[in-house]
Amino acid sequence: MNKVVLSLVAALAVSAAAPAFAADMPVKAVKAPAAAPSPWDLAFGAAVMNDYIFRGVTQSNHKVSGAAYVEPRYNINPNLQLYVGTAVETIKFPNDAKAEVDFYGGIRPTFGQLALDLGAWYYWYPSGTCYNSAVVGCQPSLANGNVIKSNLSFWEFYFKPTWNVNDSLAIGGNLFYTPSFLNSGAPGTYVSGTVKFTAPEKMAIGPLGWYVSGEFGRQYLGTSDSFYGVVGFPNGIDYADYNTWNIGVGFTWKQATLDLRYSDTDLSKGNCNAFTSDPGASGVASTPINPGGPGSNWCGAAFVAKLSIDFTASALLK
Repeated sequence: MNKVVLSLVAALAVSAAAPAFAADMPVKAVKAPAAAPSPWDLAFGAAVMNDYIFRGVTQSNHKVSGAAYVEPRYNINPNLQLYVGTAVETIKFPNDAKAEVDFYGGIRPTFGQLALDLGAWYYWYPSGTCYNSAVVGCQPSLANGNVIKSNLSFWEFYFKPTWNVNDSLAIGGNLFYTPSFLNSGAPGTYVSGTVKFTAPEKMAIGPLGWYVSGEFGRQYLGTSDSFYGVVGFPNGIDYADYNTWNIGVGFTWKQATLDLRYSDTDLSKGNCNAFTSDPGASGVASTPINPGGPGSNWCGAAFVAKLSIDFTASALLK
């Protein structure tokens, strides 16, 4: 009888302890809470193109140009991003500057379908040479009579809104302002409208995505300082305002994009020469601000093929 009682007591003790023992067993692992995504991100990329066109004007003398950029970003929340960046492009300027080095930064707020981008951009053109026979300390004027400053660096402030009509169609605008375009002394304001259609996945061409886009803009320019003065306008020339436009198609595969684009302006060859100081300008294309001067093709029609690759750290770490 005592043995039976002892056995029952032992069985009850084991059964009472069983739930606590089972709870301590690592039978099924419990997932830790997912870490909050980092607010920091980094965008970077590179490109090569047969011509570097900026607002309808070649920056590379219609020759091949390479570019690269890096852009740290900080997402305050899903609808507000701060960013800074730097970019480098190879160029061919009349003053023999070695490259274009850009420094920029701003803020990108979004409000539903409306995305805004506001900031400032500094264009730095290091190691330039001054060409002007009439200015002490400069080298003689270029062979065709054009003159150019050694320092063409300048600031611009910008505002770029984009309305995402739907997942495929985006309509945008650009507003840039500088108190001295290319350090010429002439203020400049650029305004443009853009439209882009990005094909949905069902319209992909095999593994390729694609888009079509276009832009129409107008560059307003003021009067330069006396460095660029000519006969009749010794205190500076009133640069011609001009229209510029481009239209193109792009193909995307993973992080790579091939953009094929036609670009043009309505600047005459004479006014283009006065604006660019093209060292290769030739012939005679007289205008009030280019009296007896040569004509430049730096502002004319151009076809641009650009191959680029772009990454973000957040996408690579997924």
